[in-house]
Amino acid sequence: MAADLLDRLPGGGVRRGLSTAVLPGLLIGAALGACSSSPAPVRPPVGAVGATQPAPAAPSSVPTTFGPGTTAAASPEPPATAAAPVGPCAGTAPPGRYDRVVWIWMENHTDVLASGAAAYERGVAAACGAGTNDADVGSPSLPNYLGATSGSTWGVGDDSGPGSHPIAADNLFRQVRAAGGTERSYEEAMPAPCTLGSTGRYAVKHNPAAYYVGGNDRAACESDDVPLAGAFAHDIAAGTLPMFSFVTPDLCDDTHDCGIGTGDAWLAQWLARVLDGPQYRDGRTAVFVVWDEPTPMAELVMAPSVVPGTTVTVRTDHYALLRTTEELLGLPLLGRAATAVDLRPLYHL
Repeated sequence: MAADLLDRLPGGGVRRGLSTAVLPGLLIGAALGACSSSPAPVRPPVGAVGATQPAPAAPSSVPTTFGPGTTAAASPEPPATAAAPVGPCAGTAPPGRYDRVVWIWMENHTDVLASGAAAYERGVAAACGAGTNDADVGSPSLPNYLGATSGSTWGVGDDSGPGSHPIAADNLFRQVRAAGGTERSYEEAMPAPCTLGSTGRYAVKHNPAAYYVGGNDRAACESDDVPLAGAFAHDIAAGTLPMFSFVTPDLCDDTHDCGIGTGDAWLAQWLARVLDGPQYRDGRTAVFVVWDEPTPMAELVMAPSVVPGTTVTVRTDHYALLRTTEELLGLPLLGRAATAVDLRPLYHL
């Protein structure tokens, strides 16, 4: 379904002549209506000017391409008395500290935002912010997940399970708990909380909380590292997402074993719910979609304060993601996060 969204969305994508102040909301709204059964469509963002990519003002009528060789005029703007439309990102003033950060991890693609199969992801990039030069911090997968959550790969260079790589070091999950906050990992296809071995489409190498064994890490894993089915949808709808959410699709939905279109459809369902949820709309939640490897990769950054159409081309990495998350939540910096790039000024967070 996501693979043909470009032909059915007004404007046919993010690079076909629509004003960036109008197109992002059309893309997000169409994707939400096609792929998510619960949230209402997200409306177009308020026009705002960004430091990295200014958004021009929207004209009252814009030529719109619906398919090859077919054009039509977009609907006129609503009357001046109508409420101003607000999209997932609108360039509002960022809070001094965020209440929540959500990470969603995808896999093994460098060309997502250039792919016609990524209609929803390209729409998010246009509606919010995107980086095009993100770097991994190790290889294969596991070192990247450890580096992003603890500030070091700890010399790990394989994807073996927690029995081979127990990590006693401090980590983001423990930091959040120590600060009095809550953290939760949502693992798709995991059969039971904190499952320590891979099975089916669940890969423990993509579940970093299962590797930490210092302090109260193991007990916390057994209570806070949960199967995604049921729990994620409930917490979004109920407004009970924790201070830090780590979200892992299964080996197909994260595009490790399946194509870009499969991951795009998964994000159109789940990311759309997050962006339409009550906690995101309160203005104090930031959401990151990242890929583990290989360099260079895309990243998507969403918060109401992000200026629509922001594009970041400077080199960043998973340590930058850790640093930014710790700063957004008011936590001390771990390991190599202390010298990493700060994403906050780049994305107006």
